[in-house]
Amino acid sequence: MGRGIAAGIRGKVHALDLSLTAPLVLPPGARAARFLARALAHSGDMPVWVALLAAAWFLGGDSWKTRALVTVVGLGLVEVVVIGIKMLIRRRRPTGTDGMIYRRTDPFSFPSGHAARAVLLSLLAARLGPSAAFGVIVAWSPVMVVSRIAIGIHYVLDVAAGALLGAALTAAVLAAASALGAAI
Repeated sequence: MGRGIAAGIRGKVHALDLSLTAPLVLPPGARAARFLARALAHSGDMPVWVALLAAAWFLGGDSWKTRALVTVVGLGLVEVVVIGIKMLIRRRRPTGTDGMIYRRTDPFSFPSGHAARAVLLSLLAARLGPSAAFGVIVAWSPVMVVSRIAIGIHYVLDVAAGALLGAALTAAVLAAASALGAAI
């Protein structure tokens, strides 16, 4: 009986998630919008942020090195935790043909690593600055995250869970950095 109840709850949550997600997915005929959404979706990929942080490390002063180090540690933690949860939950991505690189390398959608990463980057930029970086990241992150839904590779609840996870992991990273005496 317990499994039947759990399956019923999962079914209702999935139906709710589908109803929230469907209006946000771009139709196949919206070629220009889909192209832009794919580009935005890729802007949240880990290699993009590793390259930006490497540039901050090599081109910036000590404060940029601190920002880059704390951010790299946070991104690494997000990656490990998200992959672990995805392997436990194993929720398949929505059906579709966009985002094939994600579908092949990471067939699971819950939670969204991109959403967790975006929240981590936003919160770290808010805490570590500079304010211009915070403004850019905060403007970019929700658009990038919604683009992941728009191209049909995430459900709304995937990104909501990813965002909450990103916030929790950011708090952990900042607490650890403070405990280690980092000047943040």
